Amino acid sequence: MATDSHLRFALAVHATLGAGGENSCFSPYSVASALTLAARAAGGVTREELVALVGDPAEQTALLRAATELAEEGRGGEQPVLTVANTLWADDRLPLEDSFKAELAEWPGAAVASAPFEKAPEDARALINDDVGRTTRGLIPQLLPPGSIDADIAAVLVNALYLKAAWKLPFREANTSDAPFHAPSGTRDVPTMWLSESVGYAHTGGWQVVQLVAAGGLQAVVLLPDGDLADAEAALDQAKLTSLLGAVRSKRVELSLPKISLDVASPLTRVLQGLGVRTMFTDDADLSGLSPDPRLTVSEVLHQAVLRVDEQGFEGAAATALTMRLTSMMIDDPVALAVDRPFLLLVRHAGAGALHFFARVVEP
Repeated sequence: MATDSHLRFALAVHATLGAGGENSCFSPYSVASALTLAARAAGGVTREELVALVGDPAEQTALLRAATELAEEGRGGEQPVLTVANTLWADDRLPLEDSFKAELAEWPGAAVASAPFEKAPEDARALINDDVGRTTRGLIPQLLPPGSIDADIAAVLVNALYLKAAWKLPFREANTSDAPFHAPSGTRDVPTMWLSESVGYAHTGGWQVVQLVAAGGLQAVVLLPDGDLADAEAALDQAKLTSLLGAVRSKRVELSLPKISLDVASPLTRVLQGLGVRTMFTDDADLSGLSPDPRLTVSEVLHQAVLRVDEQGFEGAAATALTMRLTSMMIDDPVALAVDRPFLLLVRHAGAGALHFFARVVEP
């Protein structure tokens, strides 16, 4: 199933990104979009390695498209916002395959744009950063850092997204107060929200799961381990995660949850190489589906994610860039759940099952 492949991919990247145990946050949706487009442009071993990591490109394309379709809210509710852009920025010297441009055109927010990488690389970098900044409502103003674009770059494939949705059952701001959070660096007080409502809940397999419903068919899922997060994460595979998500039932919960504000830049080149995607970074890369120029290789994969969770809902933005160069309700007893130690947080599309964000919160 496409969702199974997507969850396996998300867990693999999460495990590698957060190997040090610190805060981490990335968008499986954004990274999978960029890599799936790359897979559709790739051939030979380059394609095989990408498919092994992200899953069948046709299935993933359908999943990712479905995850951009939000349920309509009634007139009285706050409308969710999901903006997605998939842009191929190309230097005029790079010939592009019409078949790839046609493929890209089927994706949300698709565009092919010209950028003067060879003649004015800094201007090209500014063009791309400005476009990502507009898509992400200013949350990611500089995806491409200084020095990331030079005259050898011929194309940059960018996925960017912005997501904002209100809780169906918002937290009352008057109930927010400082409460202890037991982080590896020591216990400290952090702003903590409080809610007593019937929400999705499960306690199984060494995890407590809370599912908070948001507008548009979106949801946030808190995964709180019974014991140490690092130990529990090591045993969290796709089958286990699918089981946890499927075990959720309505339950009255007295929930205390820290407010969250994460802004994490994640260079993904070494992460992907460690997960078996290696050939596209070498002279043996086959990106012939994008361009007939045989010298085209991927030089870097850059990613940044911003995620904020407060009393009203959540807001997030993410962007992924592949730079390419030419080389040579139920009434029952409430459950009291204090999220007062490291935990995982997923933001997902309930219908498609795709993960828009995957965060580890160690220091909220």
